[in-house]
Amino acid sequence: MPDGYSRSPRLLKGALVELGEPFLGPIPNVVVFQYNPASFSREMTPWAPPTEDDAAGGEEPRTQPYDPGETFSLDLELDATDALEEPGSHPVAAVSGVADRIAAMEMLLYPRREEGGVGQFLSALGGGSAAAVPECTVPVVLFVWGPGRILPVRLTAFTVEEQAFSPTLYPVRAKVTVGMKVLTPAAFQRPGRELTQPESLAVAAYNFTRGQKELLARANLANSVESILGMLPF
Repeated sequence: MPDGYSRSPRLLKGALVELGEPFLGPIPNVVVFQYNPASFSREMTPWAPPTEDDAAGGEEPRTQPYDPGETFSLDLELDATDALEEPGSHPVAAVSGVADRIAAMEMLLYPRREEGGVGQFLSALGGGSAAAVPECTVPVVLFVWGPGRILPVRLTAFTVEEQAFSPTLYPVRAKVTVGMKVLTPAAFQRPGRELTQPESLAVAAYNFTRGQKELLARANLANSVESILGMLPF
C-alpha cells in the first residue's frame, strides 16, 4: 500500500497578479493558470541608438541607457469539464464555465480610475471652479513563472478562442493567447514623482529577477572555465 509519500516535486502554477487597485478590499486580482503552457516564446530587443549618433565619429556608440526590451507570448488552456462533473463543489463553474477566468484576465487590460488625479477641468455649472478629474492608469501586473521569473508586464495582445459552451452559452472550454511586454524600472520613473507601492514592488521584482539572471550567467562561466582553458593555445 502506498504510504502517501511521493518523490514527485510539487508543481508550481504560473500566474498573473495585478498590483493595482484591489478588487475586493485587500484581495488583488490574481489569475492562476489552470494548466501551465508547455512552452512560450520570448523575444529580446537590444536598445538601438539614434541614427544620427551612429555616424558621429565613424564609430558605433556603445552607450545603452536602458535595459533591452523583452516580450512574451503564451497560450493558456481553460477547461471546466472536470468542475462540471461536481457542480456542488464548483458553483461558479457550474453557472459560468470558464467565463470568470476569462473576465479576470480581461480586467488586466482595463485602466483603473483613481480619485484626486492631477487632471482638472472647469465646471460650467460651478462658476469656473476647478474639480479633480479621476485619473485612469494602467494596472501594474506581475507575470509569475516560478521563483526565478517574476516580472512586471503590460499586456499587449489578448485573443480568446471559445471552443465549447454550456446550455446558457457560457464558454466551458477556451484558449487564451496573451502577449506581454516587460516593464523595466525606467517605465515607472517620472521627474518629481514618487513611486507608488505597486510600482515599488514591480521595480523590486524586476531587479530580483535580473539579479538571478546575473547569478546564473556567472554559474555558466564557472562551468565553462575548463573548456575555455582547453581552447587556449598556450
